[in-house]
Amino acid sequence: MTLMSACEKKAPPPPPPTPEVVVVPVAQRDVSIMGEWLGTTAGFVDTQIRARVSGYLIKQNYIEGGTVKAGDLLYEIDRRPFEVALARAKANKAEAEAAQGKTIVDVRRLGPLAETGAVSQQDYDNAVQANLAAIAGVQAAQAEVDQAELNIVYTSVVSPVDGVAGIAQAQVGDLVGGASPTALTVVSTLDPIRVYFPISEQEYIRFAAEINRGESEKSGSTKPKTELELILADGSVYPRKGEINFVNRQVVTTTGTIQIGASFPNPNNGLRPGQYARVRAATRVKTGALLVPQRCIVEVQGFRQVAVVGSDGKVAFRPVTTGERIGSEWVIDKGLTAGERVVVEGLQKIKDGATVTTRLYDPAAKPAPASDPVPANSHKKD
Repeated sequence: MTLMSACEKKAPPPPPPTPEVVVVPVAQRDVSIMGEWLGTTAGFVDTQIRARVSGYLIKQNYIEGGTVKAGDLLYEIDRRPFEVALARAKANKAEAEAAQGKTIVDVRRLGPLAETGAVSQQDYDNAVQANLAAIAGVQAAQAEVDQAELNIVYTSVVSPVDGVAGIAQAQVGDLVGGASPTALTVVSTLDPIRVYFPISEQEYIRFAAEINRGESEKSGSTKPKTELELILADGSVYPRKGEINFVNRQVVTTTGTIQIGASFPNPNNGLRPGQYARVRAATRVKTGALLVPQRCIVEVQGFRQVAVVGSDGKVAFRPVTTGERIGSEWVIDKGLTAGERVVVEGLQKIKDGATVTTRLYDPAAKPAPASDPVPANSHKKD
């Protein structure tokens, strides 16, 4: 009976299969460390269009938001009062010229008489001075005519630059101009477009020579300028590169930043003033940097770690110190050496000390579906 019971005893269950994980070797190469700043776009030229004479608007000649050329007529101001003023100025000039003609006759008449003593020298001198005053009167009258003609020209408000005209701030029938005229509209030159962004004083000190390249170019430097990237509000990267145009003259004491101005080609006017965008540029090169995909990093209670698979196939969770992000990779400043294998897929299936089989990571392969988060105690042995 005992022997039969022993024969009927079940065999122990087979051991669970060894989990398979996807690993990637720690890469080592030189990488460009990128700086990133929040910027605001603006027209390369933003011209405030103001009336230079006071009068009533009688016509708007541009389409709001449309493209205009330098010299295009934007507004017309009623010119009739200025035509009346011009006629009056011309009449005053004619009167001044008539007065001058009389003084010329007096000088010519009294000159010979003064020489013979028929009239006093004082009378002749008075006539000469009256002639000089009459000449000045004619010149003043001519200046009034010139000003009146200029005011008529100013009744046609034209664009001084090529660009895109904004929304009209005045309507037909409004009284415009005056001592402190408000802007009728704004014309912005958008190609190229300018981007303003602040950098910290520490960043400026670190690569001042790079952003002040314009001064060295004047002395014949052929080193290429630093290229800037623009990341738009939707996360897309603007396809054209920009360059730094100027650095403001001083650091803003309240913020500890200095303003930088850059320009980007904008041939299709796709960028408009007032947009927020991130400006990115390489600030330095880190030689021999160690890199792993960002998916390898596990964050546990504020600390970052990776799962390293040794040559014996055992997993060891190891804390690491991360540096900058480079695209989809993370720079590892401390905790790994080049060539070590770290787990990039399958973290949810392993624990510290587990034995695994490995498969090399293929970046072209379709990524595995999202898994549950790694438990906080995954780095501890059972």
